[in-house]
Amino acid sequence: MAPKNDKYTYRLTWSEDDNEYVGLCAEFPSLSWLADTPEKALKGIRKLVADVFLDMAKNGEPIPEPISSKHFSGKFMVRVPPDVHRKLAIQAAESGVSLNRIASSKLSQ
Repeated sequence: MAPKNDKYTYRLTWSEDDNEYVGLCAEFPSLSWLADTPEKALKGIRKLVADVFLDMAKNGEPIPEPISSKHFSGKFMVRVPPDVHRKLAIQAAESGVSLNRIASSKLSQ
C-alpha cells in the first residue's frame, strides 16, 4: 500500500540489460522495481516506496517531500565556465534578447 495521499513522482522505463520494465520514484532515487509489464513495475515501486516510507516513519527518519508539493520560484543559479557565459552573452546580444531568455530557451529544449 502506497503512503496515504501518495503524491510521489513515478516513472517507468524499459531496461534492455534486464529485459524488463523498471519502476522508479524521483523522491527515492535509490529504489527501483523490475517487472515483466509496466503495470507490475508501477505497482511494485509504489509498494516498495510505501514500505520504505513506513520504515522511515517508524524510525523517525526524515521522509522526502513529494516534488508535486514543493513550491518552485522559477529561479535558480547555475554556474558555467566563463567561455560558455561569454558565448551565451554574445548569442543573447546578437538575438536582441536577455541572457536569461537565451538560457531558459536552451534549458527547455
